[in-house]
Amino acid sequence: MSALVVYESGFGNTALVARSVGDGIATSMPVRVSSVSDLGAGEAGEADLVVIGGPTHAFGMSRPQTRQEGQVRRGDEPSETSGIREWIDALPSDRGVHLFATFDTRVEGVRHLPGSAAHAAARALRHDGHRVVDRGTSFYVAGVTGPLVPHERERAREWGERLARRAQEMLLKA
Repeated sequence: MSALVVYESGFGNTALVARSVGDGIATSMPVRVSSVSDLGAGEAGEADLVVIGGPTHAFGMSRPQTRQEGQVRRGDEPSETSGIREWIDALPSDRGVHLFATFDTRVEGVRHLPGSAAHAAARALRHDGHRVVDRGTSFYVAGVTGPLVPHERERAREWGERLARRAQEMLLKA
C-alpha cells in the first residue's frame, strides 16, 4: 500500500499542511507529497490512497482567475496555472481502485461561512465515481496569506495518521 498527497498552494500554507499530512501517512505506508504543478494531469499513479488539498478561494476550489489574483497579491506576474480543480477533472475513471480524501486551507475568521475547497473537491470526486474516504477537512490560516494557525501542522499530521489507518482497513476488507 502507498499514498500520494497532491496539493495546490499559493502562499505556502497548503504545502506545509500537505507535508504534515504526508508525515502522518508515512507512519503507516510509503507516501509521496507533490505539488499539482509537478504531476501530470490527473496522475494518481499506483497509490492506493490519494489525498488532495488546496486553498479555499471564493468559497470553493480555486479557478484560473482566483489563482491569478493570488499571484498578483504575492507580487508575481499573473500566469496560467492549473490547480486541483483541473487535476481532479483530468483523473481517469479508476473503478474504485484508489481511495481519495480531501483537505483545504481557509482563513480562520470565516470558519462558519459556506463553501470549502475540500468539500467541493470531494463532491467532484464522488460525482465522477471515485471512492472518497473522508468528507473533507479544513486547516486554518490566520489571514489570506497566512501563517497557519498554531497547532494546525500537528492536527494535519494526526489526520494523516488516521487517514492511513482507515485506508488500510478499507483496502484489507476489499
